[in-house]
Amino acid sequence: MKELVEVIAKALVKNPEQVNVSETNDNAGTVYELHVAPEDMGKIIGKQGRIAKAIRTVVKAAATRENKRVMVEIL
Repeated sequence: MKELVEVIAKALVKNPEQVNVSETNDNAGTVYELHVAPEDMGKIIGKQGRIAKAIRTVVKAAATRENKRVMVEIL
């Protein structure tokens, strides 16, 4: 899952070398924190959050296939 988030984010941003994904586990499942350069934040979030929602949807769909619970946070 971590690689999936990373590949999607790197394809969208202008500075792919500054994309960083960290993984933490809590009671609700696995949380992936996506860090990008400040100037790329708008590209990751998209208009009215559409791209961020799409990223979360794709990752949740992939996690469902593996019977896992995941969340993606964009920081």
